[in-house]
Amino acid sequence: MTYQLLVSTMNQTDDSILDEMRIQSDAIIINQCDHVAKRTLSKNGKTIQFYSFDERGIGLSRNTAFMRATADIVEFADDDMILSPTYEQDVLREFEAHPEADVILFSIESLNPERPLLKIDKFARVGKREALKYGCARLAVRREKLLYHNLSLSLLFGGGAKFGSGEDTVFLQELLHAGLHIYKSPIKVADVKQTQSSWFDGFTEKYYADKGALFAAAMPGFCYIYAILTAMKNHRRPDSAKKVLPLYFQGIRQFKEKQKGGRNN
Repeated sequence: MTYQLLVSTMNQTDDSILDEMRIQSDAIIINQCDHVAKRTLSKNGKTIQFYSFDERGIGLSRNTAFMRATADIVEFADDDMILSPTYEQDVLREFEAHPEADVILFSIESLNPERPLLKIDKFARVGKREALKYGCARLAVRREKLLYHNLSLSLLFGGGAKFGSGEDTVFLQELLHAGLHIYKSPIKVADVKQTQSSWFDGFTEKYYADKGALFAAAMPGFCYIYAILTAMKNHRRPDSAKKVLPLYFQGIRQFKEKQKGGRNN
């Protein structure tokens, strides 16, 4: 099997990202910036395709990389990851050992104690509820599975898009809905700096409305109940929960109206 790393980044002016991330495999790097360019580099016998585009959006970036991928196994990555020395071999071995897996979520560790990541203790299948907890920057997939199911990331969600986050949540739910088998693996492929976010501007009204839109997209038949449960879980004080719940509902309604082509949007 062949492997490519698909990296999303912004405003790169040189090749330092290769050393910063410790990339040691074939890779496609999508650099969102203010110009358009393409370069092909060779590093340690590996081929690095470096694309620059004058555009924004994390979902668009990941789709742009995937459209150019040719490997059997592709893994999505963010530019704040520091890859393990054996990440490529580890990913390929795990797919070879588990032919039943279409998608594998690998273990990554946060270097920021204030922003920890969910720990994976054992290899196991992932269902719809658990998939809500993971992001794409640990996800590897059999490329042809996405092609044959015509799957891609939403352009509505995530940094640089209309709604501030959630492109990975929607994507994983769509993979499951299409019948793909998602598993999680305790094998660690990277550390993550987790020092800043390109989309988070604070707990504003837009933040909560965007979350409502995400609930509507990821779990359309369960979104109102999930909004209530989320408000109760994350906002222990009744007055706080009552404040955010209408914003969740607002985001849900607006998303559903857009889906239906409502006139008042």
